[in-house]
Amino acid sequence: MHESGEMYLETILVLGKKKPTVRAVDVADDLGYSKPSVSRGLARLKADGCIIVDADGRIALTEKGRQIAEKIYERHVVLSRTLMALGVDEETALSDACKMEHDLSDSSFEAIKKHFKYE
Repeated sequence: MHESGEMYLETILVLGKKKPTVRAVDVADDLGYSKPSVSRGLARLKADGCIIVDADGRIALTEKGRQIAEKIYERHVVLSRTLMALGVDEETALSDACKMEHDLSDSSFEAIKKHFKYE
């Protein structure tokens, strides 16, 4: 899956924790992307079986989509906490974690969790 797809899924997961329903406009607003870009991205995720969009435009993660979103979200949380523990300011840590979460290997991520006792 591409980084953008992972970002959409993570955003849907996080928004779903804050709001009773998530729509394309919410994703666009949160990410600062245009509505047409989000529509294309969501169409790809729907075709890949990661999301379901009902007739009212409400977006729900499928089991496949939820697994991917939770994996990326866990990486974001662990990496940002780790960077802040190392003395990086919160804004930079959150930004850098967002960049790192998509490219870090599973083995490196597990080593970070083990070292910092996040398991």
